[in-house]
Amino acid sequence: MADHAKKHPYHLIDPSPWPLLGAFAALVLSGGAIVVFSDPTHSNWWMILPGLALVLVTMYLWWRDVIREAIVDKAHTPVVQIGLRYGMTLFIASEVMFFVAWFWAYFNAALFPTDWMGGIWPPEGTLTFDPWDLPFINTLILLTSGTTVTWAHHALREGKRDQAITGLWLTVILGLLFTTLQVVEYALAPFGFRDGIYGSTFFMATGFHGFHVLVGTIFLAICLARVYKGHFTPNQHFGFEAAAWYWHFVDVVWLFLFCCIYWWGVGEIAHH
Repeated sequence: MADHAKKHPYHLIDPSPWPLLGAFAALVLSGGAIVVFSDPTHSNWWMILPGLALVLVTMYLWWRDVIREAIVDKAHTPVVQIGLRYGMTLFIASEVMFFVAWFWAYFNAALFPTDWMGGIWPPEGTLTFDPWDLPFINTLILLTSGTTVTWAHHALREGKRDQAITGLWLTVILGLLFTTLQVVEYALAPFGFRDGIYGSTFFMATGFHGFHVLVGTIFLAICLARVYKGHFTPNQHFGFEAAAWYWHFVDVVWLFLFCCIYWWGVGEIAHH
């Protein structure tokens, strides 16, 4: 009788429909977004919902299978975990380049203001935020959340489940608080997305960061639920580790946003 026992530490995944569904969902979402943003009245805003729903369903089903591979199939061997770490590292590197594009657009306008901007930055007549008001408070909140998620990580590695749960709860709450204050800041903004190059670069950079904070908060909330279910052990908890890496990335990006856009970027106008 042939021996079909597994003789290697790698995980050969079964055929999955989720990559194909994910690509189709991205196509539907991007198509709906183009229709919505091309209409100044945004009367067709609902056209973005089918693509968004497909993306969320794909994410849920795909990551559900990955969790089953780790918990049920015991497929996340040390060798597989190395591959997962490489994958998360490359994903974060791609996110870094994503934000480089928005910083590039911002600095291209700020360092080389054209005549139609009045030759200064921010453009003449632009009202800006006080960096030491809500932006500074949000900075403190996000930096504090970085310490609480690190506390949770060390507690998990040491087998202190209760401390890990407490640290994750605090991180999720701080993430939601940051998002709430960001919404308040946008509501109080003295300029809009369509009000010239300053408004568009400001909202694109800070808005996408806010979206990443929301995604990271959901990521950590799911990790919190998994800690309650006992999915993580001191030696195997890559799902949480990936969430912590992502959260620290979000922290670092915000520090650059605060220093470059809120503080340095207000120029002399904020002092008059």
